[in-house]
Amino acid sequence: MGAAKILVVGPLGVGKTTLIGTVSEIEPLSTEAVMTRAGARVDTTADQSKTTTTVALDFGRITIDGELVLYLFGTPGQPRFLPAWRDLAKGALGALALVDTRDLEASFDALGNLEDLGLPFAVAVNDFPGSPRHTADELRGALDLLPDTPLVWCDARDAGSSIRALIALLRHLIDVTECV
Repeated sequence: MGAAKILVVGPLGVGKTTLIGTVSEIEPLSTEAVMTRAGARVDTTADQSKTTTTVALDFGRITIDGELVLYLFGTPGQPRFLPAWRDLAKGALGALALVDTRDLEASFDALGNLEDLGLPFAVAVNDFPGSPRHTADELRGALDLLPDTPLVWCDARDAGSSIRALIALLRHLIDVTECV
């Protein structure tokens, strides 16, 4: 059996906590806290009904094919938590970056941070009800993705869909490793 540390990243409210909670075979660790009025000035999301936010990390574990254990570390979505990202990224093999088509611009910081950290990643478009639909080419252009960066659609509330997104990341990590 092998093990791998994987980050789950993205902007505030994109579904990182939900995805980890959906796929984790253990009770996930979540550091959700109620959003404050002071934070409301800087912590904006496409979902105005959001009342909590991750303040440190989320943690879950999933075993793939009985062989590979993935330790999933969800990062806080706000840019002010970037120092925590740097610590969480230590030892990570890669990252699954969640994006929301209702606010693609909010994903730019997360994707840029992954590039700055030199961490290979796949992008999963979390399919929120009523979100704008875009083609893969439109999304690749809007997010300035390299041609070999995997782009998949998922619903963070659905285990099968979320696992397929993680498997797309694992395939990418294998491809990247074979090229080295």
